[in-house]
Amino acid sequence: MLQLVNLSNYTTDNDLINNNGECLQRFLHCHHLDGIEMMFCGPLDETLHKKEWIHGVHLRFWPWWLDFWRGDQCALLKQFGNEAAIRDCYGGITREEWLTVYRENIMAAKQAGAKYVVFHVSHARISELFTWKFHASDREVIEATVEVINALHSSIPADMTLLFENLWWPGLTLQSKELTAYLLEGVAHRNVGIMLDTGHLMNTNPALRTQAEGIDYILRTISRLGSYSQYIKGIHLHHSLSGEYIRESQNRRQHQEQYSMTELMHHVLKIDEHLPFSVPEAGRIVDYIQPDYLVHEFMKNTMSEWIEKINCQQQALSRVRSDI
Repeated sequence: MLQLVNLSNYTTDNDLINNNGECLQRFLHCHHLDGIEMMFCGPLDETLHKKEWIHGVHLRFWPWWLDFWRGDQCALLKQFGNEAAIRDCYGGITREEWLTVYRENIMAAKQAGAKYVVFHVSHARISELFTWKFHASDREVIEATVEVINALHSSIPADMTLLFENLWWPGLTLQSKELTAYLLEGVAHRNVGIMLDTGHLMNTNPALRTQAEGIDYILRTISRLGSYSQYIKGIHLHHSLSGEYIRESQNRRQHQEQYSMTELMHHVLKIDEHLPFSVPEAGRIVDYIQPDYLVHEFMKNTMSEWIEKINCQQQALSRVRSDI
């Protein structure tokens, strides 16, 4: 099992490592990490992020994309206001232009030597992130995802593992064995699996109150997948206990059609906390799944905050092993 951390080459993450590859190398070495799961926001600079550190790449994602894929111009204009904003979001106004953005992202992952890529399987219109009244079902999102992946199939190297990530919005929520099977068996690319995001899975159950309850819930949910749980090749390990905020926001039922990016980010991060596990029971998840990749996935604003979160979670995992 490789232990990784999430990182992008966006300006704020470059600043985090002082725009210095040696700083990142020291960080990885000091915390016994094997490398990074990268998100490309620009071309690879090997002076900052050496290829040997990049084991996986998180592909770009659009939380709202199904209307674009379906060509529902009315719904798009209602959300974005004008065609220019639509073009800015998707890199064009046609399916093929959007797929080209994905193909370039996949090519960047290939050139970086990534062994796997991660694809979010989720969709909700912007206003639905607040109202929780979703127009699309899990099945509709998964069926459309199969279409997208099959359109990209020829661009994905056969030896590159494609890992589908679960979220709490409509799509791959891991609540249905049938729909999970449909996704894994429906795509033409055969080297596939699941990137289990533990915090996202916890967000599907607002009743959870403690980390221990969350861990039990994760293990119960995974066990219900039966043999398809064997497709879990990686874990984004973190926890989220935002049930009180989820219930409050569900009850608020906002009726705005448009929101600022600041409002969107604040809302999503209130739900998706990306906090480190601090209890040794977290090791039960790792022991049960036996993943190839364990990604300590956190939000971080400073290097000291990042180190604190890494230390917290690694200590929790080491404690369970010392007790065996």
